[in-house]
Amino acid sequence: MSQHSEIQQRAKFDQVRYANCWEDADILVEALQPAGRFCVSIGSAGDNSFSLLAEGAAQVIAVELNPTQVACIELRKAAYSELTYDEFLILLGERDGERLPLFERCSSHLTQDSLAFWSSRMEEIETGFYRHGKFENYFKLFRNRIIPLIHSRKRVAALLQEKSLPERKAFYDKVWNSWRWRLLFNLFFSRTVMGRLGRDPSFFDYVEGSVADRILGRTKHALTELSPHDNPYLRWILNGCYGESLPHALREENFETIKANIDKFTIESRPLESLLTNGQEKFDAFNLSDIFEYMSEQNFRALLEQICSASNPGARLAYWNMLAPRSRPEDMADKLQSLPELSEQLHLQDKAFFYSRFIVEEVL
Repeated sequence: MSQHSEIQQRAKFDQVRYANCWEDADILVEALQPAGRFCVSIGSAGDNSFSLLAEGAAQVIAVELNPTQVACIELRKAAYSELTYDEFLILLGERDGERLPLFERCSSHLTQDSLAFWSSRMEEIETGFYRHGKFENYFKLFRNRIIPLIHSRKRVAALLQEKSLPERKAFYDKVWNSWRWRLLFNLFFSRTVMGRLGRDPSFFDYVEGSVADRILGRTKHALTELSPHDNPYLRWILNGCYGESLPHALREENFETIKANIDKFTIESRPLESLLTNGQEKFDAFNLSDIFEYMSEQNFRALLEQICSASNPGARLAYWNMLAPRSRPEDMADKLQSLPELSEQLHLQDKAFFYSRFIVEEVL
């Protein structure tokens, strides 16, 4: 069994792709029920791995093959360990304040590689490091260059005001959903533009059909069926900060739990496939982000087999489909049980609205 991930062979990992996690941790923790479980979590920027810790996981391993993403996770871990809640939000960039002294206090917790990485990017530290991933820069371009061509800041603020479901639908139909919105949205979220500015083009190798059409449909759901007022991801895209609606790992009620249990959190800088070939440990829960999006059906199946072999009975898997459909093959039904009702129920609540499906499965 390969210890390498397919995406390693095709994508570049020389920059921070995600300075925040762009999957909804609220539905993730509902799916995985992490309390008392030994959890494996795709690292990304770290937030959702820390959310598992906040919900009582016995242990969390954040596994991440991109060294720049490891640096993001390490700095967050150091901040949870060293800072107060307000200082933590200041260092991230969510609140105003002096960040360099806070970074200095965290620096002793960093590995040599991560310290060298951040020391060469002090301007990003000074302005708040959660602003400076490739995906965040993509949304910044959307916020600063595209949205002003469609809607005024006053109208954006009106979108984010608290409304009833009928009021949200009326606002979307009568105010927001203009021809200019649809045209520029379809251009900006096309495969070409998103591949060049937001994600690596190789991430679309297994995607068929129109990227923008699917995301536009999910965006309508987020702006009508769900409340924009309570959506941290939408707020960040439109305002450049979370404001009064923070994602799970950044909420004050979860901060002290994460801090008190930070010794249960470890980071593995390698592919998931490598971690699973260890064979010495069995796991109870897997946050798999959207990693299956970037691999062939053959490699997807091989990794599912690895996960099942490395799991205790009853272990939960949770993962997202954005554009490439992936879920348990029927001939693996004796090893892995689909939970379609729970999956659909949680997907309807998903505030990170660009995903087409949320999948929850359980090892038999």
